[in-house]
Amino acid sequence: MKVDLYERIWLWLASGMIAAFLFAVVVGATSHAVHPPSHVEVVDPAKVYSDSEFATDLGVTPSADGGVTVRMVARNYVFDPPVVHVTAGQPVTFRMTSPDVVHGFQVVGTNANAMVIPGYVTQFTTVFHQPGEYLVVCNEYCGLSHHLMQGRLIVEEVAP
Repeated sequence: MKVDLYERIWLWLASGMIAAFLFAVVVGATSHAVHPPSHVEVVDPAKVYSDSEFATDLGVTPSADGGVTVRMVARNYVFDPPVVHVTAGQPVTFRMTSPDVVHGFQVVGTNANAMVIPGYVTQFTTVFHQPGEYLVVCNEYCGLSHHLMQGRLIVEEVAP
C-alpha cells in the first residue's frame, strides 16, 4: 500500500495539531483549573431557612462600607424576597444560596450575573448607576417552571 506524499503531509499536520491541542489542554488544566477557589462559604441546604444567616436576614441590610447587603434565596422557581429596593450609586453586595437545585441570577441589562449553587454561598458586589426597575431572571435551567422564575430589582434615585 502506497501513501501519497500529500496524504503523508496532511497526516503529519493533523497529528501535530492534535498533539498541540492536547498539550494546551494539559498545560491549562495543570496551571489554572486544578486550584480550588480561595474563599468558599458553605451552608447546609437542608437548613437554609432554619439554621443560617438566610433564616432571618433576607432582604436589604446596611453594611459597614456605606453600601447594602442583599441576602436572597433562590428556590423552587422563586427568588426570596421577590422584590428588592436599593439606592442608585451605592455598592450592593448580593449574598445568595439555594436549598434545592442550581439556579442562575441575572439582573437584565446590567453586569450582575451569577450561579446560585446548593450548599454554597454566592457573593458578588456591584453598583447600579441608573435608577429604574430591573427584571431579575434565573438563567440556569432549574425545572419545568424555570421560565416563570423572576423577581424585580428597584433602583431608586439618591434622596437630595
